[in-house]
Amino acid sequence: MKKTLSLSLLVMALGYSATATADEIRVAVAANFTDVIKQLGEEFSKQSGHQVSVSSGATGKLYAQIKNGAPYDVFLAADEQTPTKLDDEGVAIAGSRFTYALGSLVLWSANDNLIDDEQSVLKNQDFKHISIANPKTAPYGRAAQQTLEKLGFWDEFQPKMVRGENIGQAYQYVYSENAQLGFVAKSQVFKDDAFTGGSYWEVPTDMYDPIVQQAVLLKDNAPARDLLDYLRSDEASAVIKSYGYSVSEDQ
Repeated sequence: MKKTLSLSLLVMALGYSATATADEIRVAVAANFTDVIKQLGEEFSKQSGHQVSVSSGATGKLYAQIKNGAPYDVFLAADEQTPTKLDDEGVAIAGSRFTYALGSLVLWSANDNLIDDEQSVLKNQDFKHISIANPKTAPYGRAAQQTLEKLGFWDEFQPKMVRGENIGQAYQYVYSENAQLGFVAKSQVFKDDAFTGGSYWEVPTDMYDPIVQQAVLLKDNAPARDLLDYLRSDEASAVIKSYGYSVSEDQ
């Protein structure tokens, strides 16, 4: 009986120790950065023992969830305005906000021959549907709207436009060829320093407002702070750049 009790206490102690050292970090991430944070999260978990749980969506929708009490530890937005707002509202941990990536917009098609550098497909309207993310909730959607407005096509393309709730859904419409082309995040069609297929036009950055993607800490705990520190490391920056992002030197 005494031996059984001692063994039970040992098992309980080991269980407590595992719980205390291996925490789950809940990350709300803008859809464009989903694949990147999953890759970074796996490497961070190997190094730290902490598990990274990822929930992705449109920045505006994630903001609403956070304001309604969603239990996230970290927020990786697709803009700087939303994290700043959380900062100003006292929801984010003061002093934690920083720029983790600078995004780029691409017009992309799964068809290898549809898009050229002269944007002939847009000028000729040689498509049935064009996909963008919802400009009201997704920064990449706002960038797409700004681009189409500068090109003079915004009003003209309305009957052919399909809107994804976030940039991930906008990409899926094009990937599945339910839309012949669409404005997506470069990171969705670029990996290991090369485009992954299809045809594309890299939208000049002066056609839309800079996509400055910022992170904030929502819960002040050591594992979450360690993850944000890791995102600023040279190792993480190399991975982020390999998906087509730029990295701010001031991070």
